[in-house]
Amino acid sequence: MLQRLNSRKILAVLHQAHSSPGRFGRLLAALGFELDIRRPRFGDPLPATLADYAGAIIFGGPMSANDEEDWLRREIDWIGVPLKEDKPFIGICLGAQMLARHLGARVFSHPEGRVEVGYYPVKPTDDGHGLCACPFPNHVYQWHRDGFDLPRGAALLASGEDFDAQAIRCGSAFGFQFHPEVTYAMMCCWTVRGIDRMNLPGAHPRHLNLEGWYRHDAAVARWLDAFLPAWIEGTSGAQSRQAATSPETPAQGAQIRGPAALDPGSALRAVRESA
Repeated sequence: MLQRLNSRKILAVLHQAHSSPGRFGRLLAALGFELDIRRPRFGDPLPATLADYAGAIIFGGPMSANDEEDWLRREIDWIGVPLKEDKPFIGICLGAQMLARHLGARVFSHPEGRVEVGYYPVKPTDDGHGLCACPFPNHVYQWHRDGFDLPRGAALLASGEDFDAQAIRCGSAFGFQFHPEVTYAMMCCWTVRGIDRMNLPGAHPRHLNLEGWYRHDAAVARWLDAFLPAWIEGTSGAQSRQAATSPETPAQGAQIRGPAALDPGSALRAVRESA
């Protein structure tokens, strides 16, 4: 399915000791890629070049992109490596905010203290719908206090109500404020360990988080299944959108569980069964 690539390795940057790349890890394994997982917060270095990588993903974390820790400042600066080398890059939640800061945009808290915790509607733009041969989802899973302004020169892919910039693109770099990588098991964990967040303004209660997965995750899974190969190949936005009017349907089938390192066939089947 994928064209020949110089590398079958993806750099995955995580920010907690037990964080997981979730659905991303399983899909990329199914596509034949190896994840090189680094945790700069705990002293792991980031490569000086991505010449040996097909792309890089920076995931989320509980910290703010406005924090002043040295490792975080270095990581924001490091984003210049994939941008300069025009390598496929994705920033998720905190990673998207880091990308925005690197590009000179503001990262900020909502003026009324509102947060997004749970599933929220977004409005995809034409650019968002044109990323791959699957429509951009119109409900996505959120877990954040901060948002970011649209960087100068970046394209807006989807907008939200409380935080306008929900998905952006700058060349081969993408920033998603939401969490397309989340699995049902991850959501169960987050909503127990982070139960206090659900008392914040704008947050959804735990049962609506879990119910939302059954309502909306199928569309997110289908989109990510189509988007990731296009992202790696550098063809996102160049493909015609097919069957773009198919509505979201409640998810059917088993939950995604087990280790991230599955064999490629089992990984793709597991992701699709969860949708």
